[in-house]
Amino acid sequence: MVKVKVYIVNAFANKTFRGNPAAVCPLESWLPDDLMQLIAFENNLSETAFFIKKDNVFSIRWFTPKKEIELCGHATLAAAHVLFNELGFQNKKIQFNTFFDEKLVVQNETNYMSMDFPAIELTESNEDLNTVTDVLGLQPSRYLSGNYGFAIFSNEDEIIKISPKLNAFKKLYHNGVIVTAPGKSVDFVSRFFAPNLGINEDPVTGSAHCALIPYWSKRLNKFDMVAHQLSERKGEIFCSLSKGRVGISGNAITYLKGELSI
Repeated sequence: MVKVKVYIVNAFANKTFRGNPAAVCPLESWLPDDLMQLIAFENNLSETAFFIKKDNVFSIRWFTPKKEIELCGHATLAAAHVLFNELGFQNKKIQFNTFFDEKLVVQNETNYMSMDFPAIELTESNEDLNTVTDVLGLQPSRYLSGNYGFAIFSNEDEIIKISPKLNAFKKLYHNGVIVTAPGKSVDFVSRFFAPNLGINEDPVTGSAHCALIPYWSKRLNKFDMVAHQLSERKGEIFCSLSKGRVGISGNAITYLKGELSI
Protein backbone atom coordinates (compact mmCIF):
# COMPACT_ATOMS: atom_id res chain seq x y z
CA MET A 1 0.00 0.00 0.00
CA VAL A 2 1.28 3.44 -0.98
CA LYS A 3 0.91 6.33 1.48
CA VAL A 4 0.77 9.86 0.04
CA LYS A 5 0.55 13.04 2.10
CA VAL A 6 -2.18 15.42 1.01
CA TYR A 7 -3.02 18.98 1.95
CA ILE A 8 -6.10 20.92 0.90
CA VAL A 9 -5.32 24.61 0.69
CA ASN A 10 -7.67 27.51 -0.03
CA ALA A 11 -5.72 29.70 -2.44
CA PHE A 12 -6.32 33.42 -3.00
CA ALA A 13 -7.99 33.62 0.40
CA ASN A 14 -6.99 34.53 3.95
CA LYS A 15 -9.75 32.61 5.67
CA THR A 16 -11.36 29.20 5.38
CA PHE A 17 -14.26 28.57 2.98
CA ARG A 18 -13.12 31.28 0.57
CA GLY A 19 -10.83 31.29 -2.46
CA ASN A 20 -10.09 28.21 -4.53
CA PRO A 21 -9.38 24.87 -2.81
CA ALA A 22 -6.56 22.81 -4.30
CA ALA A 23 -5.19 19.46 -3.21
CA VAL A 24 -1.40 19.32 -2.89
CA CYS A 25 0.54 16.04 -2.79
CA PRO A 26 4.30 16.21 -2.10
CA LEU A 27 6.03 13.15 -3.59
CA GLU A 28 9.46 11.55 -3.33
CA SER A 29 9.20 10.55 -7.00
CA TRP A 30 6.48 10.68 -9.64
CA LEU A 31 3.63 8.24 -9.37
CA PRO A 32 2.34 6.65 -12.59
CA ASP A 33 0.36 9.18 -14.62
CA ASP A 34 -2.83 7.14 -14.51
CA LEU A 35 -2.61 6.92 -10.71
CA MET A 36 -2.16 10.69 -10.35
CA GLN A 37 -5.17 11.16 -12.62
CA LEU A 38 -7.23 8.80 -10.46
CA ILE A 39 -6.20 10.71 -7.32
CA ALA A 40 -7.28 13.98 -8.92
CA PHE A 41 -10.58 12.41 -9.95
CA GLU A 42 -11.13 11.11 -6.42
CA ASN A 43 -10.24 14.47 -4.86
CA ASN A 44 -12.83 16.07 -7.17
CA LEU A 45 -11.34 19.55 -6.86
CA SER A 46 -10.62 21.76 -9.86
CA GLU A 47 -6.91 20.86 -9.56
CA THR A 48 -4.63 18.53 -7.66
CA ALA A 49 -0.95 19.52 -7.67
CA PHE A 50 1.87 17.02 -7.34
CA PHE A 51 5.46 18.10 -6.83
CA ILE A 52 8.84 16.47 -6.31
CA LYS A 53 12.22 17.81 -5.28
CA LYS A 54 15.36 16.57 -7.02
CA ASP A 55 18.82 18.15 -6.68
CA ASN A 56 17.30 21.21 -4.94
CA VAL A 57 14.94 21.81 -7.87
CA PHE A 58 11.15 21.45 -7.61
CA SER A 59 9.02 20.12 -10.45
CA ILE A 60 5.23 20.45 -10.44
CA ARG A 61 2.31 18.92 -12.32
CA TRP A 62 -1.42 19.67 -12.18
CA PHE A 63 -4.42 17.44 -12.86
CA THR A 64 -8.10 18.34 -13.12
CA PRO A 65 -10.58 15.51 -12.48
CA LYS A 66 -10.39 14.77 -16.23
CA LYS A 67 -6.88 15.53 -17.50
CA GLU A 68 -3.40 16.94 -16.89
CA ILE A 69 -3.11 20.64 -17.74
CA GLU A 70 -0.25 22.89 -18.83
CA LEU A 71 -0.61 25.75 -16.34
CA CYS A 72 -2.40 26.35 -13.05
CA GLY A 73 -2.06 29.36 -10.79
CA HIS A 74 -4.05 28.61 -7.65
CA ALA A 75 -2.64 25.10 -7.21
CA THR A 76 0.90 26.50 -7.66
CA LEU A 77 0.15 29.07 -4.96
CA ALA A 78 -1.21 26.25 -2.79
CA ALA A 79 1.91 24.12 -3.35
CA ALA A 80 4.15 27.03 -2.40
CA HIS A 81 2.04 27.62 0.72
CA VAL A 82 2.55 23.98 1.73
CA LEU A 83 6.31 24.29 1.28
CA PHE A 84 6.59 27.59 3.13
CA ASN A 85 4.12 26.91 5.94
CA GLU A 86 3.81 23.14 6.37
CA LEU A 87 7.12 21.66 5.25
CA GLY A 88 9.51 24.30 6.61
CA PHE A 89 11.06 25.49 3.33
CA GLN A 90 13.38 28.30 4.43
CA ASN A 91 14.16 30.21 1.23
CA LYS A 92 11.99 33.16 0.26
CA LYS A 93 11.76 32.03 -3.35
CA ILE A 94 10.68 28.75 -4.97
CA GLN A 95 11.21 27.87 -8.62
CA PHE A 96 8.93 25.21 -10.05
CA ASN A 97 9.85 23.51 -13.30
CA THR A 98 6.94 22.18 -15.33
CA PHE A 99 6.48 19.42 -17.90
CA PHE A 100 5.65 22.11 -20.46
CA ASP A 101 8.99 23.96 -20.53
CA GLU A 102 7.90 26.77 -18.24
CA LYS A 103 9.68 27.91 -15.08
CA LEU A 104 7.41 29.44 -12.45
CA VAL A 105 8.69 31.44 -9.50
CA VAL A 106 6.83 32.04 -6.23
CA GLN A 107 8.16 34.67 -3.83
CA ASN A 108 7.17 34.69 -0.15
CA GLU A 109 6.44 38.35 0.55
CA THR A 110 5.50 39.97 3.86
CA ASN A 111 1.75 40.04 3.32
CA TYR A 112 1.19 37.54 0.52
CA MET A 113 2.86 35.20 -1.96
CA SER A 114 3.68 36.50 -5.43
CA MET A 115 3.86 34.29 -8.51
CA ASP A 116 5.80 35.16 -11.66
CA PHE A 117 3.91 33.71 -14.65
CA PRO A 118 3.99 34.17 -18.43
CA ALA A 119 1.81 36.89 -19.94
CA ILE A 120 -0.59 35.59 -22.59
CA GLU A 121 -1.52 37.92 -25.41
CA LEU A 122 -4.96 37.73 -26.94
CA THR A 123 -5.86 37.52 -30.61
CA GLU A 124 -9.09 37.86 -32.52
CA SER A 125 -11.22 34.74 -32.33
CA ASN A 126 -12.84 32.91 -35.22
CA GLU A 127 -15.58 31.68 -32.90
CA ASP A 128 -19.11 32.45 -34.03
CA LEU A 129 -20.43 35.17 -31.70
CA ASN A 130 -23.98 33.81 -31.88
CA THR A 131 -22.73 30.46 -30.58
CA VAL A 132 -20.77 32.15 -27.78
CA THR A 133 -23.85 34.16 -26.84
CA ASP A 134 -26.02 31.04 -26.79
CA VAL A 135 -23.52 29.19 -24.56
CA LEU A 136 -23.04 32.07 -22.10
CA GLY A 137 -26.65 33.28 -22.14
CA LEU A 138 -25.52 36.88 -22.67
CA GLN A 139 -23.80 38.57 -25.60
CA PRO A 140 -20.28 39.88 -24.98
CA SER A 141 -19.14 43.11 -26.55
CA ARG A 142 -16.08 41.28 -27.88
CA TYR A 143 -14.75 37.71 -27.92
CA LEU A 144 -11.00 37.00 -28.14
CA SER A 145 -8.74 33.96 -28.06
CA GLY A 146 -5.83 33.12 -25.73
CA ASN A 147 -5.15 30.16 -23.51
CA TYR A 148 -8.95 30.16 -23.11
CA GLY A 149 -11.83 31.92 -24.78
CA PHE A 150 -12.04 35.52 -23.56
CA ALA A 151 -15.45 37.23 -23.43
CA ILE A 152 -15.56 40.95 -22.61
CA PHE A 153 -18.65 42.54 -21.07
CA SER A 154 -19.61 46.08 -20.16
CA ASN A 155 -19.95 45.93 -16.39
CA GLU A 156 -19.72 43.85 -13.22
CA ASP A 157 -23.49 43.27 -13.02
CA GLU A 158 -23.39 41.43 -16.36
CA ILE A 159 -20.63 39.14 -15.08
CA ILE A 160 -22.71 38.28 -12.02
CA LYS A 161 -25.78 37.68 -14.19
CA ILE A 162 -24.14 35.14 -16.54
CA SER A 163 -25.63 31.64 -16.23
CA PRO A 164 -24.07 29.52 -18.99
CA LYS A 165 -25.36 26.36 -20.62
CA LEU A 166 -22.66 24.01 -19.34
CA ASN A 167 -23.56 21.16 -21.68
CA ALA A 168 -23.15 23.49 -24.67
CA PHE A 169 -19.46 24.28 -24.06
CA LYS A 170 -18.54 21.39 -26.39
CA LYS A 171 -19.61 23.67 -29.24
CA LEU A 172 -16.69 26.02 -28.47
CA TYR A 173 -13.07 25.61 -29.54
CA HIS A 174 -11.52 26.33 -26.13
CA ASN A 175 -11.86 24.07 -23.11
CA GLY A 176 -12.59 27.07 -20.90
CA VAL A 177 -14.01 30.58 -21.18
CA ILE A 178 -13.05 33.67 -19.18
CA VAL A 179 -15.73 36.35 -18.81
CA THR A 180 -14.58 39.77 -17.65
CA ALA A 181 -15.61 43.40 -17.19
CA PRO A 182 -14.52 46.56 -15.34
CA GLY A 183 -15.05 46.29 -11.60
CA LYS A 184 -17.01 48.60 -9.30
CA SER A 185 -14.55 48.61 -6.39
CA VAL A 186 -11.55 46.99 -8.12
CA ASP A 187 -9.90 47.37 -11.51
CA PHE A 188 -11.56 44.36 -13.13
CA VAL A 189 -13.67 41.31 -12.34
CA SER A 190 -13.98 37.90 -13.94
CA ARG A 191 -15.45 34.43 -13.81
CA PHE A 192 -14.17 31.23 -15.42
CA PHE A 193 -16.07 28.23 -16.79
CA ALA A 194 -14.44 24.98 -17.97
CA PRO A 195 -16.95 22.09 -17.92
CA ASN A 196 -14.95 20.28 -20.62
CA LEU A 197 -12.16 19.94 -18.03
CA GLY A 198 -14.53 18.80 -15.29
CA ILE A 199 -14.72 22.32 -13.77
CA ASN A 200 -18.17 23.86 -14.17
CA GLU A 201 -17.05 27.14 -12.58
CA ASP A 202 -13.61 27.60 -11.07
CA PRO A 203 -13.64 29.66 -7.85
CA VAL A 204 -10.38 31.56 -8.55
CA THR A 205 -8.22 30.96 -11.62
CA GLY A 206 -4.57 32.02 -11.64
CA SER A 207 -3.91 30.91 -15.22
CA ALA A 208 -6.83 33.01 -16.48
CA HIS A 209 -5.08 36.07 -15.09
CA CYS A 210 -2.12 35.41 -17.40
CA ALA A 211 -4.43 36.79 -20.10
CA LEU A 212 -6.57 39.09 -17.95
CA ILE A 213 -3.65 41.13 -16.60
CA PRO A 214 -2.09 42.13 -19.97
CA TYR A 215 -5.52 42.94 -21.40
CA TRP A 216 -6.61 45.18 -18.53
CA SER A 217 -3.15 46.71 -18.12
CA LYS A 218 -3.31 47.96 -21.71
CA ARG A 219 -6.94 49.02 -21.51
CA LEU A 220 -6.59 50.86 -18.17
CA ASN A 221 -3.00 52.03 -18.74
CA LYS A 222 -2.01 50.59 -15.36
CA PHE A 223 0.73 48.13 -14.39
CA ASP A 224 -0.53 47.35 -10.87
CA MET A 225 -4.14 46.33 -10.36
CA VAL A 226 -6.52 44.56 -7.98
CA ALA A 227 -9.03 42.05 -9.30
CA HIS A 228 -11.92 40.01 -7.94
CA GLN A 229 -13.12 36.69 -9.30
CA LEU A 230 -16.86 36.67 -8.71
CA SER A 231 -17.49 33.00 -8.05
CA GLU A 232 -19.62 31.96 -5.09
CA ARG A 233 -16.45 31.52 -2.98
CA LYS A 234 -14.86 34.73 -4.32
CA GLY A 235 -11.18 35.55 -4.52
CA GLU A 236 -8.93 38.59 -4.43
CA ILE A 237 -5.92 38.79 -6.74
CA PHE A 238 -3.19 41.42 -6.71
CA CYS A 239 -1.92 41.86 -10.27
CA SER A 240 1.09 43.38 -11.99
CA LEU A 241 2.67 43.43 -15.44
CA SER A 242 6.38 43.82 -16.14
CA LYS A 243 8.57 42.86 -19.10
CA GLY A 244 6.16 40.38 -20.59
CA ARG A 245 5.52 38.60 -17.31
CA VAL A 246 2.57 38.84 -14.96
CA GLY A 247 2.68 39.00 -11.20
CA ILE A 248 -0.22 37.12 -9.61
CA SER A 249 -0.29 37.54 -5.85
CA GLY A 250 -2.50 36.41 -3.00
CA ASN A 251 -2.82 34.59 0.28
CA ALA A 252 -3.56 30.97 1.11
CA ILE A 253 -4.70 28.99 4.15
CA THR A 254 -4.50 25.27 4.95
CA TYR A 255 -7.89 23.62 5.37
CA LEU A 256 -6.95 19.95 5.73
CA LYS A 257 -3.90 17.73 6.27
CA GLY A 258 -4.11 14.00 5.67
CA GLU A 259 -2.73 10.88 4.07
CA LEU A 260 -3.95 8.93 1.06
CA SER A 261 -3.89 5.13 1.27
CA ILE A 262 -3.55 3.64 -2.20
